[in-house]
Amino acid sequence: MELKKLEYDLTVCKVKEIKASDLAGGFYFIGKTDEELSLVCPTENVPPDTLEREDGWKGFRIQGILDFSLIGVLSPIAKILADNKIGIFAVSTFNTDYILVKRESFGRAEMALSSAGYTVI
Repeated sequence: MELKKLEYDLTVCKVKEIKASDLAGGFYFIGKTDEELSLVCPTENVPPDTLEREDGWKGFRIQGILDFSLIGVLSPIAKILADNKIGIFAVSTFNTDYILVKRESFGRAEMALSSAGYTVI
């Protein structure tokens, strides 16, 4: 399986409303529940009305379009990283999954995944 490194820093934040965010750029992930509205975006694009934020994330994208019938795509990746004491923040879209790790663990995560047979580009 091939993982693509995202070349930009990411921030996970809680926002009051999404309309203050400029979604014209590249990577944005919005999660809304009955309790909160969350946004993952490039750090340089964090909206000014952010309620809380956690900076310092880097990401990997699982390359290709994942069929919904596939089972256990994220779990081996999560296990490899957990075995290496690397926490993750995972987000999924219709097409694929993204694995975010803290910037200071990114190099170790890349090495661990490569050693486990993943191709990291």
